[in-house]
Amino acid sequence: MKILLMYFSKTGTTKALAELIANRLGADIYQIQEEQAYTAADLDWNVPTSRANLEQGDEASRPAYKGELPDVSSYDQIIIGHPTWWGLPPRIIETVIEDLDLSGKQLASFATSGGSSYAQAQTLMNQILDHPAPGRVLSNERDAISWLTAINF
Repeated sequence: MKILLMYFSKTGTTKALAELIANRLGADIYQIQEEQAYTAADLDWNVPTSRANLEQGDEASRPAYKGELPDVSSYDQIIIGHPTWWGLPPRIIETVIEDLDLSGKQLASFATSGGSSYAQAQTLMNQILDHPAPGRVLSNERDAISWLTAINF
């Protein structure tokens, strides 16, 4: 089985877990980057008009990513890692998924969070992936190993 782990990370937390999981699985790894970099002010959830607040509040928002996405045609399994922003994946995750052909792939997703559960994010991920894919909020290596075992990756 050939595995690709794609992730989006702004603080390094998601990146650290993505790298740990990719190393454990022998997976290829790809970092999703935004075309227009987020500033600290863009990510300030205390400011109602911050960029991230506006994007997360708009279901149609599709922030652009930087560069080319990987060719996923040769992968059997794809894992998508992301932080949770306001209980949801950042909208850039939707942009990326909509631009990939994931049909026939075994999919899973994980998130990092400062306090949100994965319930709301899981609902959205299932909608945009067009079928259920196991997901979970992960905090550390033990969580990651337990989750990978549970989903048979």
